Amino acid sequence: MQIGIVGLGLIGGSIAKAVKKYTPHTVLGYDTDEQVMYKAKLLDAIDAELTPERIAICDWLIIAIRPTAAVLYMVENASRIQAGTTVMDVCGVKQSVCAPLWQLAQDHGFTFIGGHPMAGREVGGFAHASADLFKDASMILTPQKGADISLLERIKKFWCELGFAGVVVTTPENHDRVIAYTSQLAHIVSSAYIQSPTALDHIGFSAGSYKDMTRVAKLDADMWTELFMQNREPLLSELEGILQRLGDFRDTLAKGNAVKMREMLSAGREQKVEADRKDYRA
Repeated sequence: MQIGIVGLGLIGGSIAKAVKKYTPHTVLGYDTDEQVMYKAKLLDAIDAELTPERIAICDWLIIAIRPTAAVLYMVENASRIQAGTTVMDVCGVKQSVCAPLWQLAQDHGFTFIGGHPMAGREVGGFAHASADLFKDASMILTPQKGADISLLERIKKFWCELGFAGVVVTTPENHDRVIAYTSQLAHIVSSAYIQSPTALDHIGFSAGSYKDMTRVAKLDADMWTELFMQNREPLLSELEGILQRLGDFRDTLAKGNAVKMREMLSAGREQKVEADRKDYRA
C-alpha cells in the first residue's frame, strides 16, 4: 500500500518511521522544510517525496499538520485525490477539521476519517520523531456516521501495527469535550503553574511532583494557541470548573478549616482511584 504523509514533524515523522519499521507499506512524505525532507530521505523514513503529482497514487493519505493548515492543504489538493482513497488527519481538535473535510470527501469521492494519536513529547520536530513513539498509546478515530465497518477494522489494525495499544472510536464533539480536559487544560495549568516567581528557586527543592506539573509547559506556543482557540467552548467549561475548585481550596485554606481541607483532598483521591480503576477495566 502507498501511504502519503503530509508533515514530517514529531507525529508525522514518527508515523513515517513506524510504518517503515513495522509494516511493508511504501511511504511518500512531504514537509515544507527542505532540511527535514533531506533527513527523512537520508534516514530512510520515507521512500520518496510526496509531490502534488504523486498524491493520486496514494491509497491512504495522512495529514499531520496543524488544523488550519490541514484544512487548507485538503482544499488545495482535493481534486488530486483519487476516488476511493482514505484520508486521515492527526490533529488535536476534531470538529473544526472533520466538518469541512467530510464535505470535501463527499464532493470528490474519497473517504475522510478524523484521527488523534494520544502520544507526544514536550519537544517537537522530526529530530525527535521515533518509530516507537506510539508504543502502548491510544488512537482516537472520529469517522462520519455510516462509515464502512470493514475499512474501520483495517484502519484499527494499521494503527495497532504501529504500536498503539488500542483504538477508541467516538464523535468529533465528544473528542473535543474530553480532550479539553485530558490534554488542553493540563497544558494551561502547567503553563500557569511554572510562571510563579518561585519556579526560579526550585533547584534543590523539587522532585517528581514538580517535574510532572511542569513537563508540558515546554510547549509550542503557536500550535497550542491554535488548538485552544479552535476548542474554546469545551476548554472554557473546563477552565471555569477548575477555577471554581481552586477557589474552594483557597477559601478553605484562608479560613483554616482543616476538616474541610481533608474532605476535599480525600474527594480528589477517591476520584483518582475511580478514574484509574476505569482505565484498568478498559
